[in-house]
Amino acid sequence: MTPVEALERIVHCLDRAHETGFRTKAFARALEVVRSVDPTELAERASAGTLTELDGIGDSSAKVIEQALAGGEVAYVAELEARTRVPLSAAGAVYREALLGDLHLHSRWSDGSATVEAMARAAIALGHEYLVLTDHSPRLTVAHGLSAERLAQQLDEIAGLNEQLAPFRVLTGIEVDILEDGALDHGDEVLGALDLVVASVHSKLRMAGKEMTERMVRAVASPHVDVLGHCTGRMIGKRDPSSFDADEVFAACATFRTAVEINCRPERLDPPRSLLHKAVEQGCWFTIDSDAHSTGQLEWQPFGCNRAAEVGVPLERVLNTLPVDALLAWTRGE
Repeated sequence: MTPVEALERIVHCLDRAHETGFRTKAFARALEVVRSVDPTELAERASAGTLTELDGIGDSSAKVIEQALAGGEVAYVAELEARTRVPLSAAGAVYREALLGDLHLHSRWSDGSATVEAMARAAIALGHEYLVLTDHSPRLTVAHGLSAERLAQQLDEIAGLNEQLAPFRVLTGIEVDILEDGALDHGDEVLGALDLVVASVHSKLRMAGKEMTERMVRAVASPHVDVLGHCTGRMIGKRDPSSFDADEVFAACATFRTAVEINCRPERLDPPRSLLHKAVEQGCWFTIDSDAHSTGQLEWQPFGCNRAAEVGVPLERVLNTLPVDALLAWTRGE
């Protein structure tokens, strides 16, 4: 394991553990520094004990670099690998083993911390055959959402990556905002050109239940929307779920073939189990998505797999168990 590989793995594991504080930022900074330093200089500094003279290298990251250069086990990597592993039940493992991809994730194009290529390579390492890149739409300015022009530039990057990464596929997509009246934050021409569209509510989460129901039903009825993302908008311990008629919304999802996302972010775990039961009863399709904003967070799918198993979500109705061509046929309504 090289120093770069060791530091990359540390940042990955800290992201997997959802640690966002100083330690994660410090190791991410150290990784940037090590990538920019000639390996010969790095080795010389390790021998001389002067690694910490490099701006951004502290005692902890210096120890990691020294251990990696020595060729033995990097103790902190081993500790993190064991401590941050995502729990997966035996029943949940059946779902995880069936997943072929991840349909909701973000990159540096919006509010993610990793490049598209880094996310794709991490997905390949997890055994996925594809992912759908779903960066935010422009209304979500705090997340640096994509205008039509920036989205077109992203599609060019994806086309080039697919040539490099084949047979793995990066599919085109977006997490489009559901506006207050249920309209979508991109027009038909833009959305119609994408492989898959996740639609989510990010604003006015406290609006009255009747209006929220109408808003969500209008969105899932759109022929461009394939997945209803994190439907209640809850943030566990911080924000209560939105109010809406779940039976009506999920009936609309079933009617218009819009899948209900099982969002795996540990602060969301959305929808709650009681609503997930309702979606099963309505005969909905589902996705089990990480909603990852970094490579480590791609490993969060077991959280959703465990919940899907607990509730009895039919495995044959989980979209990301489909091979890529079957998935694309589904999104095209074929």
